Amino acid sequence: MEITTLGIDIAKSVFQLHGVDAAGQVVLRKRLRRNQVLEFMAGLPRCLVGIEACGTSHHWAREIAALGHKVRLIPPAYVKPYVKRQKNDMADAEAICEAVTRPNMHFVPIKTPEQQGVLILHRTRKMLSRQRTMILNAFRSHLAEFGIIAPKGPYHVMQLAKALREGEHDLPEVARRALIGFADQLAALTAEIKSLDRQLRAWHADNPVSQRLQTIPGIGVITATALAASIPDASVFKSGRHFAAFLGIVPRQNSTGGKDRLGRISKMGDPYLRTLLVNGATAVIRRIEKAEGRTAIWIRRLLDKKPARVASVAIANKTARIAWAVMLREEDYKAPAIG
Repeated sequence: MEITTLGIDIAKSVFQLHGVDAAGQVVLRKRLRRNQVLEFMAGLPRCLVGIEACGTSHHWAREIAALGHKVRLIPPAYVKPYVKRQKNDMADAEAICEAVTRPNMHFVPIKTPEQQGVLILHRTRKMLSRQRTMILNAFRSHLAEFGIIAPKGPYHVMQLAKALREGEHDLPEVARRALIGFADQLAALTAEIKSLDRQLRAWHADNPVSQRLQTIPGIGVITATALAASIPDASVFKSGRHFAAFLGIVPRQNSTGGKDRLGRISKMGDPYLRTLLVNGATAVIRRIEKAEGRTAIWIRRLLDKKPARVASVAIANKTARIAWAVMLREEDYKAPAIG
């Protein structure tokens, strides 16, 4: 079998393979169990391997590439047009095999274990922060049932929890115990989030890409580490606009007949990175009155014409393009001088 291109549809336990030769003729259709994949791939001649970018795909890409094969990860949305009629494992593997050979196909850079580990820190922090917010809101609402209102901010809720432990406020004992349990969970979640923040700061201190990204206004340690871990190779994007489009912060197009119709942002790509960039842009807007430079002048003029939320998305778009340039050129951000 002279296989030149191989498409692999990966799953939890069953893997479907579809291979073609240099003439495009099908020479392999095979289903393997998980523990058979690497042994089988080791016996194949070196070839181009396509895998759909999904859960566990980066792990398998690294393992198969270590055997000498050339591995490419393809976004699922780009594989779908090549699926013929019914969707099944064989059709998916055939579609991946076809898509990976297209000259204009976009591929996903393979992440290292270290980068995946940092992203796990981010995902864990996000989940714990969401749980902390849920408990804070529940704590407030339960106390409000007894006429006890806390000012805004987690600090005031923790002060109320301290007062409950000391026996203040006239509450039924069963309610007091339940709320103190909430308070214990809040304290544990807060401590764990701080621990994750320390780990992210430590990784940031050792990563030059993350440090360069932090020099951009609106990007702090959290956003810098997320970008550095999520984008292993900025050169896969042709321009800063392509990178912004990947993040989903460019207008959605519905153009035809030479008429351009632009709508709201597409919201494609990574929602976590997009959220971080928009939040950073919002922080920039809050301090824009005292800022100086060409960018500050542009933002103030933008705010005169557009609502703050629309302006924050526009600033996030600009920040994304700058971040792409910083990663590609491997140099710190330099603010444009007033000319």
